[in-house]
Amino acid sequence: MQPKHKAAIISQIAASLRIIAVTMGICCVFYGSFILIFAQIVTPESAQGSLIRNAGGDVLGSSLIAQGFSGNRYLWPRPSAVDYNASSSGGSNLSPANPELHDRARHIIKRLNLQNPISVPADLVTASGSGLDPHITLKAALAQSERIASARGLPVSSVVKMLKDLSRTTGGFLSSDPLVNVLEINLALDMMGE
Repeated sequence: MQPKHKAAIISQIAASLRIIAVTMGICCVFYGSFILIFAQIVTPESAQGSLIRNAGGDVLGSSLIAQGFSGNRYLWPRPSAVDYNASSSGGSNLSPANPELHDRARHIIKRLNLQNPISVPADLVTASGSGLDPHITLKAALAQSERIASARGLPVSSVVKMLKDLSRTTGGFLSSDPLVNVLEINLALDMMGE
């Protein structure tokens, strides 16, 4: 290879490396830092993961990620195909005609021990697309109120009132049903006492 061609190739490689360095600097360092700072200013709670802490400052969870609760004293979230593992978000991808989906729904309905299993809200027996939805509908929460009240020795009316008071209407066009955050409700239940 002639020295002239070698010099041209080395020059092109050097120019390419400079372009890569500038592009990486803009896309990775500058843009990433800009978004991080912007999020910290505009929505600091969300930027920190919407963490819920106890009085001592210990992290109990995030209001954006579902946690599994199974005790009768607690409000149960939607079923999760990923066992509430935030590092492996995903749905069950089961068809409505799949017998596995029907078996899982029957098992959950039996476990819920509702007086009228025909009117079970769908979000109590079907997993979400991510497996990590932190909310259930108020209707699904109210369906569990008798079990929770009985396990805690509370009047059902107190549990129902708390669920309604802590429900939020999203106002979105997809659903007008009020929602409750399962973790927030369970923490409020623990604060109510035994």
